[in-house]
Amino acid sequence: MSEPESIEDFYARVAAATDDEGRLPVAIEAMPGWDIFPFELDGLRVKPLEPLADVEADRRGEDPADCPCASPATPEQEARTVWSNERWVVSDAGMKLPVTLILKPRAHHDLADLPDDLASEMGRLMVAISAAVESLPSVGRCHVGRYGDGGAHLHPFFFGRPTRMPQLRGSCVLDWEENLPDLPDDARLANAGFVGRALVERLGGSGPAWEA
Repeated sequence: MSEPESIEDFYARVAAATDDEGRLPVAIEAMPGWDIFPFELDGLRVKPLEPLADVEADRRGEDPADCPCASPATPEQEARTVWSNERWVVSDAGMKLPVTLILKPRAHHDLADLPDDLASEMGRLMVAISAAVESLPSVGRCHVGRYGDGGAHLHPFFFGRPTRMPQLRGSCVLDWEENLPDLPDDARLANAGFVGRALVERLGGSGPAWEA
């Protein structure tokens, strides 16, 4: 049985594909060649490859005592609550898509150490959130993203990809999102409130904080 590749071997292979300035070629046949890629290709270059870091950087909340979940929610955080129960909170992320939500367990866990009971609940929650988001008239698809490079507390995202805008399909939707106009507060609250009420109907719990 072969051993997993080391990061040094992976990096060496990537570095070997760079040019004299340490740049990878733009893979025109991959994402930049898609019709949904949001940038014109003229002058587009990939940044020079940086050397390996000595260690992974610590994230906010690596020590549970330093995680925001160790402190009571601020009034601003409470005001963004779309749905909650005794174990989970769904919040409005305030982005420029029709709706962008964040799911968090109340207890301090990351994905890799999530207990089985919460993992089972998260699966059902992800299905319910995705269904509610896709019921919005302005949404064609719900994209789900889990990154976890900035914070050690589990926080998957749910992105409502605008419907009938084919350029915004797929993984480039977040590149487009940065360039979209701000979503008006009334539209943001209406969309998020719709999702929160749908979750209450399906799962129980409490709905949007601004409708309480």
